[in-house]
Amino acid sequence: MEILFFASIVVYFAATMLQAVGVALRKEKLCRAARIAFAVGFALHTIFTAWRGIAAGRLPLANQFEFASGFAWSAAIMGLVLYARLKQEWVLTVSMPVAFLVLSYAAFQPMEIKELMPALRSTWFALHIGSATFSYAAFAIAGGLGAHYLIQLKKGHAESEIRMKQTDYMAYRLICLGFLLLTVVILSGAIWAEQAWSRWWSWDPKETWALITWILYAIYLHQRMRMKWQGRRMAWFAVIAVFCVLFTFAGVNKLLPGLHSYAV
Repeated sequence: MEILFFASIVVYFAATMLQAVGVALRKEKLCRAARIAFAVGFALHTIFTAWRGIAAGRLPLANQFEFASGFAWSAAIMGLVLYARLKQEWVLTVSMPVAFLVLSYAAFQPMEIKELMPALRSTWFALHIGSATFSYAAFAIAGGLGAHYLIQLKKGHAESEIRMKQTDYMAYRLICLGFLLLTVVILSGAIWAEQAWSRWWSWDPKETWALITWILYAIYLHQRMRMKWQGRRMAWFAVIAVFCVLFTFAGVNKLLPGLHSYAV
C-alpha cells in the first residue's frame, strides 16, 4: 500500500515537471506525456485510496493523512475532468502541482490506520468530509488559476484575451462550486455536532475558520455578481483566499487544537 502511495507522488511530480517544461517550450509531445503520467498517477492514487478504504473498513478520510490524500485526489480528478471538457493546457498546469503538493504534505503525516472515534461513526461522515475535500480542491485550483491569470497579465497578455477571460471565468465557476460544497460542509457539520455533542455550534477553531473561509468567499461572490468585479482584482482575491483555505485545512490542526484535533 505504501509503495502505491509514494509511486503516486513520484508520478504526479513527473507529470508536473513535464507539463511545466512542455508549456514553457510549447512542446505538445511533452504536454501529452504529462497528461499520460498524470492519468497514471491518478490511477495509482485511486487504487491506493480504495485499498486503504478496504483495509480500514471505512471511507479513508478520518485523519489528516487521509483527508490530505482525499484533497489531492479531488484536485486530480477535477483537473482531468476539466481538461477533458475544455481541452485547455492551463487547467492541468494548475491542477497537477496542487495534487502533487497536497499529496506530498500527506506523506509527512502519520499513516497508520486507526479505528474511528465514536463521534465519527455517523451517517454524516461521508457527506461532511467528502464535501470538504472537493471544496478545498476547487478553491485551490481556483487560486492557481488566479495566479496563472496574474502571471499572464504580467507578461503583457501572453495569451489571447479570450483565453484570459476563460481563465477568469473558470476560477469564478470553481469558487461557486467550492462555496456550495463548503456550505454543505458547515450545515452537515452543525447537524452532526448536535447529534454527537448536543450543540449545533461550539466555536471550535476548525468551525470558526471554516466560517471565516465561507464569509471570505461570500464576499468574493458578492463582488463578482453585484459589483461586477472581474479580471485582476478577482484573481488576486482568489490567490489570497487560498491561504485562508490552507490554514483551515492544516494550520488549525497544528496551531489551534480543539474538538477536531482527532483529524491530526
